[in-house]
Amino acid sequence: MTIDATGLTLSTPTETAAAALRAVQHAYLCYRRDLPQRLGELLQADPAFGFAHTVKALMLLGGFRASDAPVIRAALLQARDGHRAATERERLHWQAAVQWHAGDPLGATRVFEVILARWPHDLLAYRLHHFVSFWLGRPENMLQMAERLQTTWQPEWPFYGSLLACRAFANEEAGNHTLAENLGRRSVELDPGDPWGAHAVAHVLEMQGRREEGIQWVDSLQEHWHDRNNLAHHLWWHQGLYCYELGDFNRVLALYDQRFRNLASPLTAALPDLYIDVQNAVSMLFRLQLQQVDVGDRWTELADLAEQRTGDCESLFTVPHWAMALVATGRDAAVARLIGGIEAYGQADPAAAAIAAGLTPAAAATPGHPAQAMDYVLPLCRAVVHHGRGEYRQACDLIRPIIGDLFKLGGSHAQQDLLEQLYVDAAIRGDQQADQALLLSRAQGRGRLAPSRRRGWAGLAAR
Repeated sequence: MTIDATGLTLSTPTETAAAALRAVQHAYLCYRRDLPQRLGELLQADPAFGFAHTVKALMLLGGFRASDAPVIRAALLQARDGHRAATERERLHWQAAVQWHAGDPLGATRVFEVILARWPHDLLAYRLHHFVSFWLGRPENMLQMAERLQTTWQPEWPFYGSLLACRAFANEEAGNHTLAENLGRRSVELDPGDPWGAHAVAHVLEMQGRREEGIQWVDSLQEHWHDRNNLAHHLWWHQGLYCYELGDFNRVLALYDQRFRNLASPLTAALPDLYIDVQNAVSMLFRLQLQQVDVGDRWTELADLAEQRTGDCESLFTVPHWAMALVATGRDAAVARLIGGIEAYGQADPAAAAIAAGLTPAAAATPGHPAQAMDYVLPLCRAVVHHGRGEYRQACDLIRPIIGDLFKLGGSHAQQDLLEQLYVDAAIRGDQQADQALLLSRAQGRGRLAPSRRRGWAGLAAR
């Protein structure tokens, strides 16, 4: 019998494959940049190990790239061919992957919940549930699962700190800042290189306006991130946010060029259009432009990438960022194609495509990405276009009916703030007083940092 990193039974008879899977689990939980290498070693160790192909599909699904769909389908079909030997738990992971691939990530989280109810030590299922719930805008799901499972986590696990980090971030997004900060700092004590624990604390410091502390926090830990993945870029983006709020725009631009959008870095060169890196870059440039900061030609390479991702709505939250890059560079025809791609995606049926490929979801798909693309992403991108043209009233008219639902596109409070700042700027420039009142009411009712202490909001608060 072979086992995974927490002692759960695997169907592979090959200890080499089991060890390779344990290395994949460790790399994934700890945000290591060698995850692709470890995954390749797993697939080579036992090509007949169906669960290895399921894990490959799950990792690719988490990259949110439409172009990966054929590879994902092939991996899922290979995994299905090995079902006779697979354990029940492994088959459930496969069902979750099929559900996700069929355009129903919420359905995937429900399958992960079934797994965790029976095998609470399944850390891969837990971490994927945490990840997908976050990008569905469901922090309550993240928190409920973290609190339910935390008594089963073993302190002797080498990635125990990573689990504390997940619990910390879930509590931060739920507004439990004191507990989140304590858990995040504890996770970093256990592993100074854990970027997710550092990330949870960075969010607390951002939400509480502790900007100088935030700068020191990131500075004190970055030497430990040399073997971590692009989440390190996101932490430097957080440092950029602190500097932005303090008005140190020169340092923001330096961090942009040298840290979170360094085009010469191996991580960026390998995946220049990775969703989280694009979100970091676009959101910072847009904020700087709202402050009348000259950002030079930094928009150009982002707009070039945006033109290549037309119709790719796997990461709904990223699509408005693509629109911002195209609008900033005056690419009207490309923006029109992007909007047409959203409409085409909204009318498609991912489940039908999965079934046609020989993959049948375990349950009927819940209304998911295609509906949200039409209901939220389409009007939001049109609002970006109107804002770029100086048509502020039209931008407000498009954002106003959906502002309360944009959290469903995923992203943290700090990331979602970009969409609200788009609305704030349009409301001020268009002299839309009712929209200004609505925005202030929302900001004050959420119990976060006062608008008067937030750049981009202070002018609205003063009015």
